[in-house]
Amino acid sequence: MARIPEDKIAEIKQSVDIVDVISEYVQLRKQGRNYFGLCPFHGENTPSFSVSQDKQIFHCFGCGMGGNAFSFIMEMEGISFQEAAEKVAAKGNIELQIDPNTYNHNQSSLPPDQAEMIKAHELLTKFYHHLLLNTNEGTDALHHLLERGFTKESIQKFNIGYSLPEWNFAVNYLEKHGFSLETMEKAGLLARRNKDQAFVDRFRNRIMFPLLNEKGKIVAFSARALSDEDHPKYLNTPETVLFHKSSLLYNFYQARSHIRRLGYTVLFEGFADVISADRAGVSNGVALMGTALTERHIQLLKRLSNTIVLCLDSDDAGVEAAFKSGSLLEKYGMNVTVAQLPDKLDPDDYIQQYGAEKFREDVIGNAQTWMAFKLFYFRRGKNLQNEGDLLDFIDRAIIEIAKLGNAVERDMYIRQLSEEFTLSLEALMSQLNERVQPTAMKEMEKQQAEERRSEPPKADLPRQQRLPAIALAERQLIAKMMQQEELVYRIMEMMGDGAFHYDEHQAIVTYLLGYYEEGNKPDSSLFMNYLPDLKLQKIVSEIEMLAVDHEYSEKELNDYVSHVLKYPKLLMIKEKQAEQKAAERKKEFGKAIELAKEILELRRSL
Repeated sequence: MARIPEDKIAEIKQSVDIVDVISEYVQLRKQGRNYFGLCPFHGENTPSFSVSQDKQIFHCFGCGMGGNAFSFIMEMEGISFQEAAEKVAAKGNIELQIDPNTYNHNQSSLPPDQAEMIKAHELLTKFYHHLLLNTNEGTDALHHLLERGFTKESIQKFNIGYSLPEWNFAVNYLEKHGFSLETMEKAGLLARRNKDQAFVDRFRNRIMFPLLNEKGKIVAFSARALSDEDHPKYLNTPETVLFHKSSLLYNFYQARSHIRRLGYTVLFEGFADVISADRAGVSNGVALMGTALTERHIQLLKRLSNTIVLCLDSDDAGVEAAFKSGSLLEKYGMNVTVAQLPDKLDPDDYIQQYGAEKFREDVIGNAQTWMAFKLFYFRRGKNLQNEGDLLDFIDRAIIEIAKLGNAVERDMYIRQLSEEFTLSLEALMSQLNERVQPTAMKEMEKQQAEERRSEPPKADLPRQQRLPAIALAERQLIAKMMQQEELVYRIMEMMGDGAFHYDEHQAIVTYLLGYYEEGNKPDSSLFMNYLPDLKLQKIVSEIEMLAVDHEYSEKELNDYVSHVLKYPKLLMIKEKQAEQKAAERKKEFGKAIELAKEILELRRSL
């Protein structure tokens, strides 16, 4: 494998800001010197993921993951260091020429069978796309898409393709390229009618929409029939080790930068709506994959923005879905608005009928508040001329209005009810006040608890408290060694024949010596590239996130070194004390006296 020169790595690193790199994946908020957000490597509702702009590193106080811009891209997208370096170089407009034959572009941290599945999906996507745009066999499918309002630009942008009607085209194509047919069956690309029968193509004579996971890898397909009479209309890849409908959002990977820039996400019901909206200039849209919104979906969305615009179909099913989705989003602290469509249209139909500008301005740009949508939802199916239905609606509306934290909002909605139904404002306000006091108190307590949870960790004190004193002493020494090269040699000289108690700490020091011997300057972000082990990189990122003062005193160094050198003797004293107690229990008093003398000598040596 070709190695990228250290000076080139340094150039690439200096060309980008780690905050900009990570912000494409995680919504970051500055607090103090660092930026904080929800960790993308483990599920959490409280931000424990920290990014240091000064040191160009990241660290999660929850799961311990840490590193620099290169390792972040490697972990997020499951790719090799060279591939990550290429991506970071492209962001910094740095030319990085690597011979593609010197390493495997598909090399990743994935198990071999999963890497093979992704490679097969990528290969088929390219071929299906070629069939649609450049062959006679794809002409009918292309015309079908163009008639439905798709453009060639959209087809190319979303890599839409076409699968041939043959039963074994993909079987032969994949086998010819060396793929295991059994693995391809597990990937959902092939099927068998019965267990012992030959493999057949799962997708035949269909328009193919590739589905990307959050790391941008193609992991599945959604295939649409050419004719509305063909069933099923949509055929998705079945659940596989790579593809889970409950955790995948269509267009999430491509929409990330647009969501971050605009500050909100538009959530659609299906991918055809996303593609139509993108043609209309709404590039921050994502869609569910024929399933209800889940907690995993919300975790993905919260990484990028706390604000969601729901733009689901306006039929009864769409309204019900909007209410359920909005209620779940509200539960997880998201800001929700609802873009409603008229005449039971879906977004795709609306855009074709009224045009892109009206969709952007009158639908997305005119989204109603979540409270307004709830009032609309509560009155559905009710005859408000009937006294019982009206009282039921008013009571339910007041319950929801009482939950609003803003007094002006509560006043506005109560006045709307009073004017619309010619009801006494005083009576409505009285009923509201009966509910708003306990509700407001609960909401205030909930908000205060949420604010406490959302505060970033204070200079990683929770982790410091969990670490034993010897670990903290060793880490303080390593932190100073990474700040100043000359301290490595001074501290090693002070240590003499002694060594660090933790093997990982000793390994970091050994690598640091090698790093400096090769002429490199102190730079923790670059030093992480020098470390071959992810566990060591995590420890270095955690050490660097400590609030370590660059200034130091001789006494401070001596105290830390002394603590490290004394520790083996302290352990030995504890062992001999245990042996002494065991000897006393066995009434071996002579042995106990000898052990007491050894303990005394060890203490004197300290």
